[in-house]
Amino acid sequence: MRVWRTVIVLVLAWLATSTGGVLATASASGPALLLEVQGAIGPASRDFILRGLDQARKRGAAAIILKLDTPGGLDSSMRDIIQAILASPIPVIGYVAPEGARAASAGTYMLYACHVAAMAPATNLGAATPVQIGGLPLPGRPDDRDRTREPDTDQPADQSADKPTEKPAGPPADKPTPTGSDMERKVVNDARAYIRSLAQLRGRNVEWAELAVTEAASLSAQDALQKGVIDLIAGNVSDLLQQVDGRPVEIAGDKRTLSTRNLTVETLTPDGRNRLLAAVAHPMVAYVLLLIGVYGIFFELANPGTALPGVLGGICLLLALFAFQVLPVNYAGLALLLLGLAFMIAEAFVPSFGALGLGGIAAFVAGSLLLWDETGPGYEIPIGLIAGFALASAVVLIGLATLFARQRRRPVVSGAEQLLGLVGTVMADDPSRAWIHGESWIVRADRPLRQGDRVRVAGREGLTLFVQTLDSDKGEPS
Repeated sequence: MRVWRTVIVLVLAWLATSTGGVLATASASGPALLLEVQGAIGPASRDFILRGLDQARKRGAAAIILKLDTPGGLDSSMRDIIQAILASPIPVIGYVAPEGARAASAGTYMLYACHVAAMAPATNLGAATPVQIGGLPLPGRPDDRDRTREPDTDQPADQSADKPTEKPAGPPADKPTPTGSDMERKVVNDARAYIRSLAQLRGRNVEWAELAVTEAASLSAQDALQKGVIDLIAGNVSDLLQQVDGRPVEIAGDKRTLSTRNLTVETLTPDGRNRLLAAVAHPMVAYVLLLIGVYGIFFELANPGTALPGVLGGICLLLALFAFQVLPVNYAGLALLLLGLAFMIAEAFVPSFGALGLGGIAAFVAGSLLLWDETGPGYEIPIGLIAGFALASAVVLIGLATLFARQRRRPVVSGAEQLLGLVGTVMADDPSRAWIHGESWIVRADRPLRQGDRVRVAGREGLTLFVQTLDSDKGEPS
């Protein structure tokens, strides 16, 4: 019995080893999935990358190549992407390419999060300092006009030109933080701690990562390799897979060795949903869609039955609401923008002598400037676009006011008021009636009327007109 038990245990162990070897071979024989990310990081790129990582897992891909060329973007989308990369059971290779590309701001964080970081020649990364809406630096840090010198990026990572020699090198967390308000310091310190944790996780240059946040430092590909910010430089994807082959990585706490030499590369392209999201979720497109939607609904309500403005406005308004669902909207700014539009529309109906119109334009401009509650490139609305819509709205208001003023000066051509001032003739058979406006009216005057007298209407009460007689020689009331 002991012999049989030993044999069974050996057979089971052999089967387990063989099965594990088959699974490893199958995993290694899967394709390398290439995800190309260009432009600002936002909801569209977040959706594309997350769906790509999930698809790579389902297809049993051996590796994921995240090809980056981005100026940065939305902080919330960047963090979602990084969390997905860190949780990925498949190694993610960050690759800044093609030549001339960059991984700035949010792209630097993403590259630090990847299991392997690579760059093509003539590329750069860095400038990961948080910025305010509109691309302005946070107050309290010197801008380009106040800087007398740039940080010495050629200095070794473990030295600091500004650090006194008599003080021991403390941990990077003890470095002085930028001056400014509490909120500004919190934003910078949070970003610095975040990229520091990523650098420590991947064993890359921690000191320079903090400089990229606090000093907006940038590096070329060659300098990044020398300072230990990236792992290698590759001219193309094939060269990248050749160099990565045999490199150890840690995935979910397990040590693995990459086998990428003979992998086939499959490029994952955005589907229709990603393309629609990318087009609609662009801040400027969403802004224009909102304005077109509001004005379209307004013109449809002002002219019922036209149909086209209402249909176009409804579609644009729904698309704008969809975009605002995925964009970082500042609701105070959105409320100001809508309030401004409401005031400008009300100016066309309420005689406020321009108060509603001017207040609406001011609220519209203020709301447009505060609309997006996010920092990063690509999420600011150009001042020219805001000024253009505000100027167009002002022109419309002036045009409507001019038309209404002319309308008020025109004589009434319908209704009871049109009788005032009309001239008629007293009828022959009945002096108490006069022929006015082609009709026979009962008339009253402050003096007796005779046949043929010319009279002018001065008032009306029911079906009776109050008239004044006209002097036949001068044509004036007697």
